[in-house]
Amino acid sequence: MMRKTSRWRMVVALMAAIVAMATPAGTAQAAEPTGPPPLADGFGLTQVDTATGGPRNFYITVTTPEVAGKHHIKIILPSGYYDDPARRYPVLYFLHGSPDDPIQQNYPALTASDQMITVIPDGGARGWYANWLNQRTAAGAQNWENFHLKQVIPFIDANLRTIATKKARAVAGVSMGGFGALHYAQVRPDLFSQTASLSGDIDLSVRSMDLRMAVVASLVAYEPGVDSDAAFGSPYPVFNADWRFNEVDPAAHMNKLAGVGVSLYVGNGRGDVTDLEFWVESASKHVKDSMDALRMPYYYVDYGDGSAWGTQCNGGHNAGCWEQDLRDLIPRLERSFAA
Repeated sequence: MMRKTSRWRMVVALMAAIVAMATPAGTAQAAEPTGPPPLADGFGLTQVDTATGGPRNFYITVTTPEVAGKHHIKIILPSGYYDDPARRYPVLYFLHGSPDDPIQQNYPALTASDQMITVIPDGGARGWYANWLNQRTAAGAQNWENFHLKQVIPFIDANLRTIATKKARAVAGVSMGGFGALHYAQVRPDLFSQTASLSGDIDLSVRSMDLRMAVVASLVAYEPGVDSDAAFGSPYPVFNADWRFNEVDPAAHMNKLAGVGVSLYVGNGRGDVTDLEFWVESASKHVKDSMDALRMPYYYVDYGDGSAWGTQCNGGHNAGCWEQDLRDLIPRLERSFAA
């Protein structure tokens, strides 16, 4: 009996040694925390309040001199993030629409990826992902572009296991965030390899005066009140007074996205002029026409009334359609990152 036991112990020890030799160095599994991982302040961001959520889906609250007030940053880590402490991940920056907040972005498609980190920074109810022309309104400092590109991105790279390269970074957004996604990729094409607009306000030219006026309406609609020209100056094409709108118009500057993958998703609002999707469809078509004229590659989906676009989409300007957009977009981003 003793002899059998000794032999068995020898077999177990030998098996353990073989497993140890077969396991590459540096792949020891890290313990998953019970809550959000600790992140260090820096790059002008100061964390306030308490991080909220679990170890892989949580949000922090920060302050910054660039934008008045407190701001949420939601972070979604891939399922295996804590399994291999040596592995690094690409990052999708997802920009919300007006007047949403990062913590309201609960798309199942965003939490399904095990291949990338997703970061959803606050863009304000009417921030328009821009450094406003007028910094002296009752809203205080409004340098959203600086906040995101000069602070949030390096903060994320310093605190999480990202692959901090253009190739491994994408920016996408819905509605106002669709504008932000193309705008950011145009002003900093060195940062992003992929950009995507989901029902975005991506034509701010005179031919889309309806969308210019949507910007103006959003500026005056929320408290504290600001003047209609606060973000981009005058929207009216009189004596070139609207030059700032033309300067940030994504449709007019698609040439800046040479070498960046572009994806556009849009519906038709079922022909209902009261649905914003009816108006942004033409904006997406104008951007497509611009890329065709430049002979640029792109990925374009106009799902019309949504009847063939998943089970939740009715072709309108809503989360049901954007969830299906993300179900299509995210696997494509993963393939691009892995290429």
